[in-house]
Amino acid sequence: MEKELIVKWTLRDSEISRILGLIPPLVEKSKNEKGNIFYHVYQSADNPNVLILHERYADQEALDAHKNSEHYRETVASQIVPYLENREVQLVNKLF
Repeated sequence: MEKELIVKWTLRDSEISRILGLIPPLVEKSKNEKGNIFYHVYQSADNPNVLILHERYADQEALDAHKNSEHYRETVASQIVPYLENREVQLVNKLF
């Protein structure tokens, strides 16, 4: 069964430029993972500090592989998450 995530990151003002610079290689590596269906990053039109990540994986195994990947651990877990004001992760099921 496919796994879909909606993730909301609220960036600290002092970290916006640095974190935005980390995003392109993260997206490229994530999109190339086996089992990744898509990985999109959006910036709020109302608040540039808010990023929304929309991710879909073929199954739980692919999602787990993403979370355990070197680029996730080194970029997201080490260089992004500790510098966020807030992080929300929603695992969602498509209804329609």
